[in-house]
Amino acid sequence: MAILMVLLGFIALPAAAQTNHIAAQLVPERAANPGETIQIAIAMKPEDGWHGYWLNPGDAGFGMGLDWQLPNGAMTGAPLYPTPEPLLIGSLMNHVYEGPYAVLVPFTVPVDAAAGDTLPVRLRADWLACTDRICVPEQAELTAVVTVAAKDANPSAATVSDPRFATWRQALPAPVLAKGRYQIDGANIRIAVPLAAGAQEDQPHLFFADDGIVDYAAPQNFERQGDWLIVATKARENARAGGPLEMVLRLDTTGAGIGFTAEAGKVPAISGVGNRPDSLFGSTGLALIAAAFAGGLLLNIMPCVFPILSLKALHLARAGGDGHTARREALAYTAGVVLAVLALGGVMLALRAAGSGIGWAFQLQEPATIVLLLALVVAITANLAGLFEFTLPVGVENNGGGAFMTGLLAAVAATPCTAPFMAAAMGAALLLPPLKALLLFGALGLGLAAPFLAIGFIPALRRLLPRPGPWMERFRRIMAIPMALTGMALLWLGWRLGGTALLAGGVLLTLLVLALCWLVRRRQRRGLSAMLPAVAACLVALAGAGAASAFVDPQDNRPPESAIPGTLPFSEDALAQARAKGPVFLYFTADWCVTCKVNEQVAIARDPVIKAFGDNGVTVMAGDWTRRDPAITRFLSAQGAAGVPLYLWYRPGQEAEQLPQVLHSQLLIDRAVLSNGKPER
Repeated sequence: MAILMVLLGFIALPAAAQTNHIAAQLVPERAANPGETIQIAIAMKPEDGWHGYWLNPGDAGFGMGLDWQLPNGAMTGAPLYPTPEPLLIGSLMNHVYEGPYAVLVPFTVPVDAAAGDTLPVRLRADWLACTDRICVPEQAELTAVVTVAAKDANPSAATVSDPRFATWRQALPAPVLAKGRYQIDGANIRIAVPLAAGAQEDQPHLFFADDGIVDYAAPQNFERQGDWLIVATKARENARAGGPLEMVLRLDTTGAGIGFTAEAGKVPAISGVGNRPDSLFGSTGLALIAAAFAGGLLLNIMPCVFPILSLKALHLARAGGDGHTARREALAYTAGVVLAVLALGGVMLALRAAGSGIGWAFQLQEPATIVLLLALVVAITANLAGLFEFTLPVGVENNGGGAFMTGLLAAVAATPCTAPFMAAAMGAALLLPPLKALLLFGALGLGLAAPFLAIGFIPALRRLLPRPGPWMERFRRIMAIPMALTGMALLWLGWRLGGTALLAGGVLLTLLVLALCWLVRRRQRRGLSAMLPAVAACLVALAGAGAASAFVDPQDNRPPESAIPGTLPFSEDALAQARAKGPVFLYFTADWCVTCKVNEQVAIARDPVIKAFGDNGVTVMAGDWTRRDPAITRFLSAQGAAGVPLYLWYRPGQEAEQLPQVLHSQLLIDRAVLSNGKPER
């Protein structure tokens, strides 16, 4: 079983290629003489509503990646970026370009180039294109030809530039030779910008080319002192004064700017510095960590996690309340849970960084994962029902190995669900740097482990546990029921993913695993080693997982099982059309999401809700994330959600209102009535 659990986090496929939303073109400045340096422009043209990023993108996003293929002897220099503009989304500050722009790159012609030669230049570029709701990694293969000017040609022939370069150069920050200064004083940083007293600024903003120096979303306070513009803002926690820093000051809303180098030194204080909002890991960050912890705590009541927690608590009761044993077991269980959640989060972040369109519980979109989980759940059910005993070597068990394995199991069993409070935390984790994102995953794991950790370290809680007795064996048999129901749910999910063929394969796998568990029991009762049938069960599960994808038709775009008749399938175009007609209720679900299915039964698919929607012209739209869908993944990420469920309400002419993850019918009825301006009943 341990082998199966380790494999669960490593099953994912890259997302399909997407059409670029920022068109790119490689443009040489002009013909050039041998050994001369000209500029090549990477001209970028975003679609309406889309933007690209500066070399330091800010709190989220990433800059351009450039991979040149040049003729022998040719060279390129450091890219020159135009002055960016700040874009604040929530608590994240980004440095972007919201209209056409060009990055200029110095290009040196080989000194031995012959007059009249044409030099092919190739560039593989990648960048991030975003709106205020979604982001898409993009790339392109760009080509251009630089002509080597003839030495006996008209002297001006090699100086005729593409007229666009005048505009592109004007957008670059003007270089300032005078050096600036900066001083880091505790949690604050002050910068003295060399700016002549007569220079005008209007809504200025200071950009740092180096990452890790300032909190980008913090307010920037400005004060003129002669030929200096003093800027005060919040420094990053670990920022230290050191070498020179490259900076760009955007002077006004037209995009005019200056570029300069600042060195560590004394900078005068300024008056009227306002308090900045909390940083991501100030009160906002603590709230996200608390949300992740609370979400993990609530995962304990899920039907496939609660039996595991209950049995571990009973294991402590059977131990007679020994404090040392209880603490050791609690720590081992917590280590297993946190390690599994961190591993799953790390795999998810790595796959997203590689371009895969995935989110929380991404592994359940893979038929192979469903098959592995099915084999695992069947084995656990058989164990709870008394069909066989799962044992570890005595030394391993006595040193917390059993509790550690149980923690791994609990974390794997919990991943299909997104509990209340988790949405904001997991959504933020997709935007944060990896280490900070893993901190949120760690908080989620601690929340999941918290009940057993509390039992292990608080004697009063252990004393509340019932005394050991025959009832414990009966309780164990009862706990087999929710695990068996989980197995049935996995069979149904297999049918939804792969149709009848995968369902039949799942039933066959279930029977084979049960038969092998029965062989384990026979050998255990005869005092023999059960290693052979146990290994056989693992091999059967792995073989089934390997064959699972063959049962899935990638062209099978079956509609979701709608909670309300007439529900439209989600697409951004369909959403825009529906919003133009009236109020819209958009929800995202998945067949493997327990919370989703409960909400659909108890809150959405209710006659009063259906009637209220019909009476008030509400369009219902559903996004089914059971299978991997890059479009849905991008949309979820844009809403700050890492998984499902997600419920959005659109009133006419207004942006989305995100509804709670735990719905009730009256909330939906009230939204339907109010969306049309009618008085609330």
